[in-house]
Amino acid sequence: MSLGLLSIILLVLAVAGYVLGRRKAVSQVEGDIRKLHSLPPFYGRITALLTAVPAFFLIAAWLLAQPLFLENKAISLINPAELPAGKSAQLVMADVRRVAAGLNMLAARGEDVTPLLASPSALKTALNGAGVVLETEPTPSTLAATAALRDAGKTSRLAMTIAALVLAVAGLAFGLSRINPEYRARNATEQFAMWLLIGSSLVAVLTTVGIVASLLFESIHFFQLYPISDFLFSATWTPKFGGGSSLGILPLLWGTLYVSAIALVVAVPIGLMSAIYLAEYASKATRAWVKPAIEILAGIPTIVYGLFALVTVGPLLRDYFAQPLGLGNSSSSVMTAGLVMGIMVIPFVSSLSDDIINAVPQSLRDGSLGLGATPSETIKQVVVPAALPGIVGAVLLAASRAIGETMIVVMGAGAAAQLSLNPFEAMTTVTVKIVSQLTGDTEFASPETLVAFALGLTLFCLTLALNIVALVIVRKYREQYE
Repeated sequence: MSLGLLSIILLVLAVAGYVLGRRKAVSQVEGDIRKLHSLPPFYGRITALLTAVPAFFLIAAWLLAQPLFLENKAISLINPAELPAGKSAQLVMADVRRVAAGLNMLAARGEDVTPLLASPSALKTALNGAGVVLETEPTPSTLAATAALRDAGKTSRLAMTIAALVLAVAGLAFGLSRINPEYRARNATEQFAMWLLIGSSLVAVLTTVGIVASLLFESIHFFQLYPISDFLFSATWTPKFGGGSSLGILPLLWGTLYVSAIALVVAVPIGLMSAIYLAEYASKATRAWVKPAIEILAGIPTIVYGLFALVTVGPLLRDYFAQPLGLGNSSSSVMTAGLVMGIMVIPFVSSLSDDIINAVPQSLRDGSLGLGATPSETIKQVVVPAALPGIVGAVLLAASRAIGETMIVVMGAGAAAQLSLNPFEAMTTVTVKIVSQLTGDTEFASPETLVAFALGLTLFCLTLALNIVALVIVRKYREQYE
């Protein structure tokens, strides 16, 4: 049974639980709902919640834990003697998963995949025709692991369906058995809803943990194949699929920081001054059209900014600055990407800073003006310092947005990984190389592919450091103005 059909059945059972729960509560008091502790809908709601929520929670937990158990069984079938050079059993599981996914795709089309498991060459041809490209023929142990993975997956899916349906029916029966005139259905419903809200609030935390864990585990695989010292301290980035790569992060990290710094130099002054003007000087009529006009910049797709950098800004900087000054003759440069990226993140600084400045109590302004300060002095000495924690948050958001940008860098700064102080030379960033290393028919078994996860982990640590610095600044100034 498919997951969609199972979900529909559970929802139907929940609706049935609502109707039956409400009907039972009313029937027990012979229609006089004044004898019930709670209104009839609450009896239906708690029954529906007890029917659906535990079953859906079981499905979610099952789907999260299922790959771990199934792949451990499949790994045990892989013959160490058949492992390619430089590959571990865990890395070969990437091939097993791809083959299993391809076979499931063929089976969904109505094709008989059983004969393919007995013929590696026929399997490779069939999968290549289905869009699942295999560079080499699967080994016998890989085919055995694939068959075991598919069989265990079917068994697990059937067991999950049965368990979810049994749990839903049990929840329905339990909910109905508790209904009586004295049952505090409203209290139970509200408490159940509170636990649902708590669970929902944990989704963000668990998502962060999952992201970090996935990056960390794959990065560990990468560092098992490539020395961490060469990754962190080498100044050469020359990936070569097949071996002989030099995967130093320093030029990528330098390009990321260089482009982001130029973007912030452009965005922070313009955005902050725009926010001060809109909050303190602009009339309501002017603010009504200037602020939306600035915020339109945030809605423009990044590919459009990339085209703008490629067609307009790059040639302009090359013809009027780089070539006359003898600093380069390429339209792709750090300055091109930084300027365009700075324009893109202006709304992040402007809109958030404007909201923070407007949130500063008017009493602070009135007190400053009453002491004889001018409006400009009030803004400089009172308003901006009081709003500084929020402004730092806005700048941090803009910095994170700049660090994570890809398309503008691809089209505006090029893809050259190098260490240089010349802003009119082509460079690249960490995000661009993450995309390039994962583009095309790649397998998660080589350092050239797994390096993308190490780059992602480095980027995560960089943004985490920015958050820590911002938190220190916010706490320092908040103590002075609260």
